[in-house]
Amino acid sequence: MSIRPRSLRALGAAAAGLALIGLAACGSDEPERDENTNEIVEAGDADVFAMAVGDCVTDDAGSTGEVSEVSEVPVVPCTEPHASEVFHSYDIPASTLPAEAEMQAIVEEQCLGSFETFVGLPYEQSTLDITWLEPTSGSWDGGDRELLCMVFDPAGDVTGSLAGVAR
Repeated sequence: MSIRPRSLRALGAAAAGLALIGLAACGSDEPERDENTNEIVEAGDADVFAMAVGDCVTDDAGSTGEVSEVSEVPVVPCTEPHASEVFHSYDIPASTLPAEAEMQAIVEEQCLGSFETFVGLPYEQSTLDITWLEPTSGSWDGGDRELLCMVFDPAGDVTGSLAGVAR
């Protein structure tokens, strides 16, 4: 799976020639999850295929300027400072990996389409931004179809969920 945390605001301003950014892969400390809620209760490095809506990621996806393939991302309980939060998951119903323009359209439909419900404010009025994890050709060949939409605050670390913050 790769991460393509492009600012959707930048996509609207300039659909071509965007900087692609990525998270670095980390160690192999699996996070501890609550048995009932599946929420992360102890920090660790989550397998990207085990990530879920509500997971909070500590790496700043907006800082490197490069796309990278990742297998793990550092996660913490959302009550601790973090950079982004998974707010939507979508299984891409295609037989082949969508081309970049098709993937961009899927991201805009799915991530933007779910943003207002999650944050409580339309994307165009929000100070928050969106990034995402998408399948790579290798993970696609292995059956990966999941798009994970993540919300982040460009102003810096967040403590607590961004659900319903209306900003």
